Amino acid sequence: MLADFGERHWQTEQLFLRRFEEVRQQVAIDADTLTFPQRALIGAYFCHEYTYAAAALMNPSIVPHPDQSGMVGGSLRFVMSMRAVGEGHISSVAFREGVVARDGSLSLWPQSHFATAANGTEAKPEGEGAVRIFRDSESTLSNTVIFPVTEQQRGGLEDLRLVRFDHGDGDYEWIGTYTAYSGTSIRSELLLTRDFRAFDLVPMQGAGARNKGMALFPKKFGDDYLMVGRQDGKNLFLLRSARLDQWNEEGTLLLEPKFPWEFVQIGNCGSPLWTERGWLLLTHGVGPMRKYALGCALLDLDDPSKVIARSTEPLLTAQDDDRHGYVPNVVYTCGGIIVADETLMLPYGISDSAIGFARVPLERIFSEVLA
Repeated sequence: MLADFGERHWQTEQLFLRRFEEVRQQVAIDADTLTFPQRALIGAYFCHEYTYAAAALMNPSIVPHPDQSGMVGGSLRFVMSMRAVGEGHISSVAFREGVVARDGSLSLWPQSHFATAANGTEAKPEGEGAVRIFRDSESTLSNTVIFPVTEQQRGGLEDLRLVRFDHGDGDYEWIGTYTAYSGTSIRSELLLTRDFRAFDLVPMQGAGARNKGMALFPKKFGDDYLMVGRQDGKNLFLLRSARLDQWNEEGTLLLEPKFPWEFVQIGNCGSPLWTERGWLLLTHGVGPMRKYALGCALLDLDDPSKVIARSTEPLLTAQDDDRHGYVPNVVYTCGGIIVADETLMLPYGISDSAIGFARVPLERIFSEVLA
């Protein structure tokens, strides 16, 4: 087994032994009578290779990295999450790290062919179904994958929308909303982390959290958290709650389909981004032949229920080679980032088969949206 798989995987023997311990907890095995190779071999019988992004890769979300040391001249270190789909159409969360310069030039950190799963699951006392998992201490974030770890998630973790949440006085927490799919039902859940080493996965409760595609504002408004979500499968709503994990209200209508490229439905494309002109809310629209396009709206800084303006034409749409892939005619993102207060950097999924990057000056967006 080691000769066959040792070069294909990282820490192969440790993986086999860890799986053996998991089996031993379920089946009465006298481990003291077994040699090291025997224990490892038993663990190997309960493992299999899995290519986590073999079927599809899409729906990226990008946020500032916790470590900004050494960044000068408006450059920004970032973390990007992606939805990766493997065998059995199971979705997991993958990561890449990189640096974007003020001019929009981009570099991604190296990624090895070894991937490790965040593990060490432990239950959290503050909520039913909440768990904490940990990144391997010897693995980089770019080589870390979060696989389903609870029964509700067993069908996949879908469409993580990350935001750097500001608690005030420089106290930041990275919070993501995603859909936990059991194979038959969905539930909105939260991912919370301070360092991208320990991750808390927390279910959300209430009527307002029953649908997919929720996105959190990066700060509180008074005593309340605010979310944007698509509560009826067609329109966008603004939701408010005093608790991050409890969303009891249906919310107030924010945006409806208005233009031909979004007549089928609209939805958010990540958490709203602060600009001097207003909250920049990226949206997606679905038009004829299920063709996706990306647009945006500007919301009032103090009262986000007020829509200042919205794009009449798409900012980005599937064209040419971007129309071909696992799911054709789709461009989609779960969140962009603003670089040096002047440029929108937008990673986007290309027909669920690759990730591309687009950038545009904020002033160009404002000139078209506010015209």
